[in-house]
Amino acid sequence: MKTEIDVNPHMISWAITRAGFQLQDFLNDHPNVLKWLEKIKSPTVKQLEDFAKSVHIPFGYLFLNEPPSEEIPFPFFRTGKSAPKNNVSLNVYDTILILQRRQDWLVDYLIENGQGPLAYVGKYTADANYRTIVADIRNNLKLDPEWAKNFKTHEDTLNHITDKIEAAGIIVNFNGVVENNTHRPIPVEECRGFVLVNPIAPFMFVNAADAKAAQLFTIVHELAHVWLGESAGFNNEQLLPANDPIEKLCDLVAAEFLVPEDSFITLWNKQQDVTALSRYFKVSPLVIARRALDLGVLSKPAFFTFYNEFMERFRLKKEEQGSGGNFYATARKRISVSFASYVNQAIKQDKILYRDAYRITGLKGDTYNNFVTQHLY
Repeated sequence: MKTEIDVNPHMISWAITRAGFQLQDFLNDHPNVLKWLEKIKSPTVKQLEDFAKSVHIPFGYLFLNEPPSEEIPFPFFRTGKSAPKNNVSLNVYDTILILQRRQDWLVDYLIENGQGPLAYVGKYTADANYRTIVADIRNNLKLDPEWAKNFKTHEDTLNHITDKIEAAGIIVNFNGVVENNTHRPIPVEECRGFVLVNPIAPFMFVNAADAKAAQLFTIVHELAHVWLGESAGFNNEQLLPANDPIEKLCDLVAAEFLVPEDSFITLWNKQQDVTALSRYFKVSPLVIARRALDLGVLSKPAFFTFYNEFMERFRLKKEEQGSGGNFYATARKRISVSFASYVNQAIKQDKILYRDAYRITGLKGDTYNNFVTQHLY
């Protein structure tokens, strides 16, 4: 006999709207749920479990009297706005929770293995000179001022700096969806990235749905946040910061790190050509245009025109390429090679069970085993 459960209609309605659905549209498509709300019928345990999965909510939430507070514990900055928000869409929120759980586990594991705080985390304050911060980041990552010009493609450049960042003790996650769920995208216009600063194991998230050029700028912007000891999220619309001192400082650091001012001005005075300078610095024309804007040699209207045309070409190219790709190559970036290596090491040391590794990485069974044995190293 199937057991029916009495549910709180308020929690059902909240769960639907929380997941981003229009309430009436959802009820039109799911008449049984409407019957639950109108108390005509009660759901079975299986039906309620299926409903919870469909709206991406923990099953136990449905038995609360009131919705829980789901504000994120750090500011999320929007371009052009001075006051950050502490609420984000469900997909971004769930991604933050996933990385917080990974970070909590890794911090405990590293402390247990004797690792102390990283010296550079929170080393500087908001009144520090951006050039000083840039020099210290380069020193810690062992990169010279024009390091990027040694690479042929934007992806090679991004991969190289990611390796350097992870070697310094920071975990970098690239993803454009919630964990591995391709039906739950993370919109670039809402979130280009966020950083969870911690003295033992900082975590950085970069939206993989973004153009590689923008990802490179995001990752260095996030490095500045680590050096300033400030967790934050941001959308950096049109690669511009929010109206906040910390955000503006992080942007100055990213710009100087990628395209040093002295070298740029020398070359710009000889040849005012965005494409030529992008080839020299081995960064995207988008980053060069942004640098020209910062230094007052390119007007805002000209930059916005360039930016919009660049991103439209990127969008069209992405549509032509489709959404294919190698799952395991993507998993390396979604999970982070460094993080996955720590998990694999913990299993070998009998510190965690395989089921815990499955949960923490989002990979299960044979998929996990294939990943760590054939694609991790």
